[in-house]
Amino acid sequence: MADENDNITTADPAANGADNQPQIGVISQYVKDLSVENPNAPDVYQWETQPQIDVQFNIGSKPVSDEVHEVELKIDVVAKADQGIAFQVELLYSGLFGLRNVTEEQAHPFLFAEAPRLLFPFARAIISDAVRDAGFQPLMLEPIDFTALYMQQREQQAAMQSGEQPVGNA
Repeated sequence: MADENDNITTADPAANGADNQPQIGVISQYVKDLSVENPNAPDVYQWETQPQIDVQFNIGSKPVSDEVHEVELKIDVVAKADQGIAFQVELLYSGLFGLRNVTEEQAHPFLFAEAPRLLFPFARAIISDAVRDAGFQPLMLEPIDFTALYMQQREQQAAMQSGEQPVGNA
């Protein structure tokens, strides 16, 4: 809005305690744990076969305070060849997220789908750099649709609670 002198004005801020609109924000993100193993160096650099790469990930969330949650994205990467393990990277990448005036029904999908989506590009870069620094070609993990995985997991949980057999694999 503008007043009579064309100055832009905003609505009066809410009184202390009257702020009841939902708010979510990233407070911080950080490497909580990182392990890089290259157990067969230097022999591994002479191996002629390409290793098979297995990637596993897990998402966790825990409250730090009433309005702050820590979300952990754990990614384990193992590259195996016939001769043994080429490399192994374990990363626990975390973020602190502020949630104010957000119901549990709204917070759960955010913490287990949207927050990991926000953390993943940074975790992906750390893994790529770690694999490169171990002497291998950088490993670029494919993007992950955390929302689809979240929905699939919720459907499976609902099916288990109702006694039905889940369809498909996660």
